[in-house]
Amino acid sequence: MDLIAITLIVAGLVLFETITSIDNAIINAEVLSTMSERAKRWFLIWGLLFAVFAIRGLLPWLIVLLTTPALGPVGALTATFSSDPLVIGAIEQSAPILLIGGGTFLIFLFFHWLFLETKHFGLRGERYFSTKGVWFFAIVSILLSVIVWFALEKNPLMGFGAVVGSTAFFIVHGFRQNAELAEHRMLHDSGMSDVSKIFYLEVIDATFSIDGVIGAFAFTMAVPLILVGNGIGAFVVRELTIRNVDNIKRYKYLKNGAMYSILFLGTIMILDSFGFHIPFWLSPLITFGVVGFFMYKSIREMPEEHDAGSGHAE
Repeated sequence: MDLIAITLIVAGLVLFETITSIDNAIINAEVLSTMSERAKRWFLIWGLLFAVFAIRGLLPWLIVLLTTPALGPVGALTATFSSDPLVIGAIEQSAPILLIGGGTFLIFLFFHWLFLETKHFGLRGERYFSTKGVWFFAIVSILLSVIVWFALEKNPLMGFGAVVGSTAFFIVHGFRQNAELAEHRMLHDSGMSDVSKIFYLEVIDATFSIDGVIGAFAFTMAVPLILVGNGIGAFVVRELTIRNVDNIKRYKYLKNGAMYSILFLGTIMILDSFGFHIPFWLSPLITFGVVGFFMYKSIREMPEEHDAGSGHAE
């Protein structure tokens, strides 16, 4: 892996981690506004270390270790940089299971956003899908059946991986719903201590970071690169939390960019798991292209924010 490839992959990871964590930055900023200066500093400094190393560092390492236990703890960290044929063979054998599970998780995440979440309507057709929310469960159930059917023909463990990915989605979604309730409580419960708020913020951060961690495997299987890219992205999110959240809110289609990136990355992971050759530069290129398009669209419509018909659904 040459320097250009490493730079492109890390840049893509930073951008993907940042845009998938915008909602998290907004929640953090709103809750921090109700806390003391000392608690804010503690969360922004020590909380960052926890977010980077405990979540964005340990989680991808643990995922690789669980899918390829023969590598051992050290091997799971360094496997993609190894020239040992046995290590390379182990990664090639287990990667499809990880990729199909992660891809299923991301595609479910996209369809949940498309059918059930409130949004700014950035593309034609999004408003229509938002009125057909009941179809979300039918769509993802049929999709899972199709993925598992073809996966079982290739490798039974791939079918299991797809089921694990769908299970992970619903578990994370449940925690995320609970996080939204916790946010409401933190903003309106004046009796909640700063320590409790910090704890809840860390839990919320963990639920939001899972999207970025799983999506990172569409860019690379190298845990050190994921740690660097997602770590820088987490730092950017913390900076947005304390400096530019109000400005970021003006870019109303960034969430759309994040979700369409998730759709493309999930599709890439599933195709990769079935043996289709995906060049290393495709995931970063798609991420930059999709986010750039919705960034441009947001900037273009900023002067029209006062218009009632700007396509905003709350």
